Amino acid sequence: MENKKELSTEQHKELLNVLKVRFEKNMNRHKGIEWEKVLAKLEANTEKLWSLHEMERTGGEPDVIGHDKSTNEYIFYDCSAESPKSRRSLCYDREALESRKEHKPENNAVDLAAAMGIELLTEEQYRELQKLGNFDLKTSSWVKTPAEIRKLGGAIFCDRRYNHVFVYHNGAESYYGARAFRGSLRV
Repeated sequence: MENKKELSTEQHKELLNVLKVRFEKNMNRHKGIEWEKVLAKLEANTEKLWSLHEMERTGGEPDVIGHDKSTNEYIFYDCSAESPKSRRSLCYDREALESRKEHKPENNAVDLAAAMGIELLTEEQYRELQKLGNFDLKTSSWVKTPAEIRKLGGAIFCDRRYNHVFVYHNGAESYYGARAFRGSLRV
């Protein structure tokens, strides 16, 4: 991942085009929200645009899923059909990564999300996302784990099977080729 959190003029234009096309193609995700207002927010927040670029670059396919009227922020979630490909095979957090004696994954979900400038979806946000479509039919996604579960060595993840959203647990140090994480970003 790049150290600088700036996009080239070309990357900037290309990303805005990708986001606009996705926005217009999936109007059911953001009823009543106008692209021009989202665009104005994005243009005024270039660091957030960099985070969206990282979401896109790693396969998340970010899209607007809502607008928080109290903060006047647009909310983006990773909306890829399956858990983002370039974020798979990660354990949950740094503590879990360091606890592995052998076969360590390259990174962990919490640190990678922070480096990208995004937050892991919570279980509640994951359920909101699933109301907008069918996601993770073949994969699963780490979600923000409550402190009391994490303190005991566990972490939680979700997926959709049998037309139902399931929440599961694993040791936080575990990682799988079909599990990544989904993120959120407020702009």
